[in-house]
Amino acid sequence: MPKASDNLWDIAQAEIQRRENLESKEDAEILEIWERSVFFIGNKNGGKTTVILRCLDRDEPPKPTLALEYTFGRRAKGHNTPKDIAHFWELGGGTSLLDLIRIPITLESIRSFSVVLVLDLSKPNDLWPTMENLLQVTRSHVNKLITELGKKHSKIANEIKQKMWKTVQKDHPDHELIDTFPIPLVIIGSKYDIFQDFDSEKRRVICKTLRFVAHYYGASLMFTSKSEAHMLKMRGLINHLAFGLEKSKTLSADINKPLFIPAGLDSLSQIGSPSTSERDIGQLHARTPMELWKKMYERTFPPKNTSDLKEVKDPAKDPQYAENEVDMMRTHKDQELEQYTRNASKSWKGMELDGSMR
Repeated sequence: MPKASDNLWDIAQAEIQRRENLESKEDAEILEIWERSVFFIGNKNGGKTTVILRCLDRDEPPKPTLALEYTFGRRAKGHNTPKDIAHFWELGGGTSLLDLIRIPITLESIRSFSVVLVLDLSKPNDLWPTMENLLQVTRSHVNKLITELGKKHSKIANEIKQKMWKTVQKDHPDHELIDTFPIPLVIIGSKYDIFQDFDSEKRRVICKTLRFVAHYYGASLMFTSKSEAHMLKMRGLINHLAFGLEKSKTLSADINKPLFIPAGLDSLSQIGSPSTSERDIGQLHARTPMELWKKMYERTFPPKNTSDLKEVKDPAKDPQYAENEVDMMRTHKDQELEQYTRNASKSWKGMELDGSMR
């Protein structure tokens, strides 16, 4: 407990010493978590910023996310107690900036880190490629960190692994068939207000596929829209990740309503097979259940050509960040540079000719 005479520097030194002592004894698992991080990834223009703003009670219009953005929120536990802090990270650009995923997920933050994947239900053809690319890169990076952490702090690494399996009870019939994501994962299907007008068969395929993916990864799944009721449910789920609040145990698996399925409450028997026809499944050659569901999903929603899915690598050329005055000046400077390059090239050629004539 800091003394009244301690200044900020003394308090900071004492806190660092306390953490080093805990690490040296490998007792960091008993340290109360009062800072958590939530990382939002997903489709470009899929509604990630809107979700964050609603969770933080900020009544402001969402702005396009440039690369990687950060904000935070605080929540009081009780009277005269430190406030819990939640760090919110958001990856912009869809799948074009995968290299930035490693920045917020570090050895220091991984113990209290969660991922929220926001998928745009109004663009079903982009859904699987977006989901697959983002989750593969995130999972690979997290697994590397856990392996590295295990070399020095095996207890903490094991705690992270065991925590994910707690969402699926040992007596669950699918316990041996699923492959949980290494850290808590929530999958949000956004723009349900558009999705609900889709053909019933298309809705069925999307719902069953996302239910399987969420269940296989030990993740929670929910659909949301601009509806206040949907937003309140979504906010409760995110607050569970960000501040450790109690999460809802309600369940909604009806394809005619927004899905809301907390982690561990679904099952493969309830989800069913990816196709109603055994013949369709038999014609596909898949090495894993995930690959089988992918192939069946892409029969209904084939991914767009890679040229169509190609994202703009340079944000300066991305139309969503257009600013007329800045862009006009940039174009003018680019033209000046091009003219300078041509003139310089001519000058060098002239010098070479002069030298050869001598």
